[in-house]
Amino acid sequence: VQLVESGGGLVQPGGSLRLSCAASGFTFRSSHMSWYRQAPGKEREWVATITSTGGSINYADSVKGRFTTSSNNAKNTLYLQMNRLKHEDPAVYYCTPSSSSGAIRFGSWGQGPQVTVSS
Repeated sequence: VQLVESGGGLVQPGGSLRLSCAASGFTFRSSHMSWYRQAPGKEREWVATITSTGGSINYADSVKGRFTTSSNNAKNTLYLQMNRLKHEDPAVYYCTPSSSSGAIRFGSWGQGPQVTVSS
């Protein structure tokens, strides 16, 4: 399993970023996928899950209405569009194969892009 996330950076509060996750080493089109994030000194927390068909997408309450996840099976790529970023969103963001409820499936993680929100 190989996961390569990209798209992080520095943004002002209220700004937007789009993360990408290029996946390989497993059958992406039949895999549920999740986003997690980890801020310094905190546990890794679940952010969102999209099922393999895209028919069900769930978000943590902290990001609901601001973040949108999607996938492109032709490109084996997962996306996370983050809008109206807040001071509590900075973290390293990771994608991973998961169950439909977000449980980690392989325990495989990429390096994860850093998202920083600062004025």
